[in-house]
Amino acid sequence: MNTTLLIWLIPVPPLISFLLIVLFANRTKALSHSIALTSVIMSWIMSWIVVFSAFAKGYYYGENPFHSYIHWLPTGTTYLDMGVAVDNLNSILLFFVPLCIVAIFLYSIGYSNFGKPVHDHDLPGTPPHHGVDPLYSRFFAFLSLFAGAMLTLTVADNLLLLFVGWEVMGLCSYLLIGFWYGREYDDPKATPPRIAAIKAFLTTRVADVMMLLGIAYLYSQAGTLNFHDIFFNEELMYDLTHNPSMIAGFTVANLIGLLLFIGTVGKSAQFPLHVWLPDAMEGPTPVSAMIHAAAMVSAGIYMIIRMFPIISAGGSHGPNPTMEIITFIGAFTALFGATIAIAQYDVKRVLAYSTISQLGFMVAALGMGAYVAATFHLMTHAFFKALLFMGSGSIIHGVEHGMHDVHEHIDPQDMRNMGGLKSRMPITYWTFLIGGLALSGFPFVTAGFWSKDEILGDAWAHHHYIVFTVLCIAAFLTAYYTMRQISLTFYGEPRTKSAEHAHENNWTMTLPLVVLSFFAIFAGFIGVHGEFPVLGQLFGNNPFEHWLVGALPKDMQPKPFTFTWFPVIMSIAVALGGLLVGYLVYGRNPLKSADQVDPVKKLLGPLWTMLENKYYVDEFYYAAFVKPAHWIGETLTFKIIDRGIIDGIIHFVASFFWKAGVGSAAVEQVAVDAPPDRMADGVRWTGDAMKYIQTGRIQNYLMYTVIAIALIGVLFGFLVAG
Repeated sequence: MNTTLLIWLIPVPPLISFLLIVLFANRTKALSHSIALTSVIMSWIMSWIVVFSAFAKGYYYGENPFHSYIHWLPTGTTYLDMGVAVDNLNSILLFFVPLCIVAIFLYSIGYSNFGKPVHDHDLPGTPPHHGVDPLYSRFFAFLSLFAGAMLTLTVADNLLLLFVGWEVMGLCSYLLIGFWYGREYDDPKATPPRIAAIKAFLTTRVADVMMLLGIAYLYSQAGTLNFHDIFFNEELMYDLTHNPSMIAGFTVANLIGLLLFIGTVGKSAQFPLHVWLPDAMEGPTPVSAMIHAAAMVSAGIYMIIRMFPIISAGGSHGPNPTMEIITFIGAFTALFGATIAIAQYDVKRVLAYSTISQLGFMVAALGMGAYVAATFHLMTHAFFKALLFMGSGSIIHGVEHGMHDVHEHIDPQDMRNMGGLKSRMPITYWTFLIGGLALSGFPFVTAGFWSKDEILGDAWAHHHYIVFTVLCIAAFLTAYYTMRQISLTFYGEPRTKSAEHAHENNWTMTLPLVVLSFFAIFAGFIGVHGEFPVLGQLFGNNPFEHWLVGALPKDMQPKPFTFTWFPVIMSIAVALGGLLVGYLVYGRNPLKSADQVDPVKKLLGPLWTMLENKYYVDEFYYAAFVKPAHWIGETLTFKIIDRGIIDGIIHFVASFFWKAGVGSAAVEQVAVDAPPDRMADGVRWTGDAMKYIQTGRIQNYLMYTVIAIALIGVLFGFLVAG
């Protein structure tokens, strides 16, 4: 089959799956998940055919052998083209995104309790559903649409089609985060799924408006949104780089890059628009894995990697304010998210703040110009974060089964209610341990070490010493809270009856964990620095870097930094140090009961409270934005403006004209209608009175005449006599 045709077809099966399930298969669970799983497997196979065809062809420097487009929208004498393409960059995404999606779909079948017997014990906060996931078919329909949107975004050859996939994913995140819309919680601080969905949708929309302005500004300046036509047009890039924008100190390229980056701040949950991502955990765990690994937040990082030539343009001609802003936000977010994660107890929320932190690493890397390191960490992070989220779902599932067995009402996501799961859920334990070590950057044997070390090495080599220090602290905290999570969950004795009765899940949930564990270890070896002793040469002198730079014009390709041992030693030290401290605090002496006070809470005191409450950013946003918006909507807009002013004016005008109409009617009756009516009444009375004279007999008429003459004569006589 033609490879170019395959690129067009890659997103199609999941999109068709969405339509088939919604229209025809929504009443049959087995058919629904079979259609969905088959569709993503087809996309995965087609993606890998295209990817390995590209690898075999080995194209570089902007060559684009797999490219196809159609004339979509006439723009006068030209057309706005819409097409697909595969180059050195998105071929990497086509390698790991479909694989993660297939793993998530297979995992979802077991997670949704397909084929399990019903029971009468439902989880607290959920409507009665007897253990069978409600709206099962709808879930796979939405998940299919989510996958199709991400694949559309990945193969797009222009920014507009990328934005279409981007926005469809925003819709899917709303539908899937709020999927369990019937859930309610007794805890007033807890966010119900339907509120979390609205929060995610509105927060990301704020950023997307700015991104859309950036797209419009780019089109107004370039006349095209095609990546290749912009990046490899030297004259155009020179104009974008050197022409000033309407903001002082920013070139056109700087301002476009900043507007587009704001879209990433929302989509990839960077400070200050990070608040939606932790609450996105209210969706089913497969949704969390899709958002954090295979789609959504990965799309945000991919977009700024894709637009790197625009974002970085001008850096060689002087300070690049956009790159400086990106570096600051990324480094700050990496540390910010890591500090919050150390004080969380929800097993998924810890991973959510971990994702925020790791995305900060990638953003900071791009701000420093570490194009290869950011992309490398994006790939490895997708593998081990999908593994960790599905592992957390497996843990929750196991504890929920224990709850069903003993009829205990606890929060199955609170790590304080766990403990001792290592022996009860061995596959989940070992795979989660591998994912946790990869996240921590355990040296030499995990993918996370090689990608995170690449970022630290790049920061050190290019003299970003403050960023290097901040990221080292964040990396230490990452290893620490990861070991804390592993210890609280798996080590020690069970702290609840539910944990004591937890057991391993079926193969549809554990097989994806095993597959992703393989990539969480071995995916990193393709990006080992070429100068790294022994391993650099053994694994091909960094084939990942040699492949990826081919997506950039020659004059923009980053130069490999010189290998030095110091960042490697620091990377090893912070990873092992964090793991050791986490184990000494939580692993060597595990909590004995669910209500035991966290040992670090005693040490940090008020600081712990602040971290546990996420620096009160949500409370600040509620006071500064949500509450005023409610007041504006309910009081100012509705009661004062709508009811008071607009309705008041309308009611006054209506009352005035009503009264005027009543007055006019009275005037009409007295002055206009009354005289003619009275005259008509007189004529009518005269006619009624005179009708008796009209007898039709001549004798009567003669008599009336004689009488009349006599009366006239008498009257005349009186007048003469007088």
